[in-house]
Amino acid sequence: MTQIFAYIPFSNGVAEDVAMEFPTAAAKIDKGASLTAVLTGSGADLDKAANDMTGLYAEVIKISHGDLAYPNAEVVRKALVNVIPAGSIVLAPHNTFGMDLAPGLSVKMNASYAADIVDFAGVEGTTLKASRQELGGAVSTHVAVDIASGAVITIRPGSFAAVEGKTASGAVVDKSANAGDLSAKRKFLEVVQAEVGDVDITKADVLVSIGRGIEEQENIEIAEELAKAMKTVVSCSRPIVDAKWLEKGRQVGTSGKTVKPKVYLAMGISGSFQHLGGLKGNPFIVAVNKNPKAPIFQVADVGIVANIIEFMPELTSAINDL
Repeated sequence: MTQIFAYIPFSNGVAEDVAMEFPTAAAKIDKGASLTAVLTGSGADLDKAANDMTGLYAEVIKISHGDLAYPNAEVVRKALVNVIPAGSIVLAPHNTFGMDLAPGLSVKMNASYAADIVDFAGVEGTTLKASRQELGGAVSTHVAVDIASGAVITIRPGSFAAVEGKTASGAVVDKSANAGDLSAKRKFLEVVQAEVGDVDITKADVLVSIGRGIEEQENIEIAEELAKAMKTVVSCSRPIVDAKWLEKGRQVGTSGKTVKPKVYLAMGISGSFQHLGGLKGNPFIVAVNKNPKAPIFQVADVGIVANIIEFMPELTSAINDL
């Protein structure tokens, strides 16, 4: 039986949404696999997150230590290597921390490494068939992962269907005593919170988000008018911030803000994984892009091929006429 361990990130006692996607990913690897959640941290936040995960996982391992109170990949790697059996498959989210954690973990476990996986096609012998996307999602790549000695795999958040509701009656197993020496050459100093700015996009139930398709700074007014009609605010993808057309606090993505709107209007946004990584909570996505092959259409609930410069005023007018 394949042993799969899912590393669960959490904040303030609440697991990140990817925790609900790991069971689906594991089932696509091997329906009969043994799936175990692993959480590292300390104190009440760790206990709460671990207990919550018993509704999704039959077994939940927690590793508690003061040095694990803040995410330090060097320390977490040491703990995981001492707790997870050799030859196992380890799943981690493909985010900033996961990209720091996973490569070194695969080296320490003498296991294969695969990054940014968006799908699995099962196992043949000792080969796991997986897929990833290249060139901003324009090209799909088939990857053969040798799992004979185990594997460490990062999963792109949002690629697998989230498990809804309580599906297990698991138990928490405390493996803190097995963590071993957690000394490290780097240490946590402080958390520096990004400035919110004049608009807090993380609180909005609806977002009008713009990308390269806005073409020039003067056209942002068109998006602002649509947002006003919808009684919401404008957010954006990284190119808009890089061009200094909007402030950093408006950026959605792995290098920007994480948002959980109920409705997300992606206007002229291609849909790179860095941008989609900032979307949580399974929002209803309406994508408008003049490129019919834009990756955003693969995740959108509604996709419209159109020039947003022409489309947004029409939508604004229709809303104002209601």
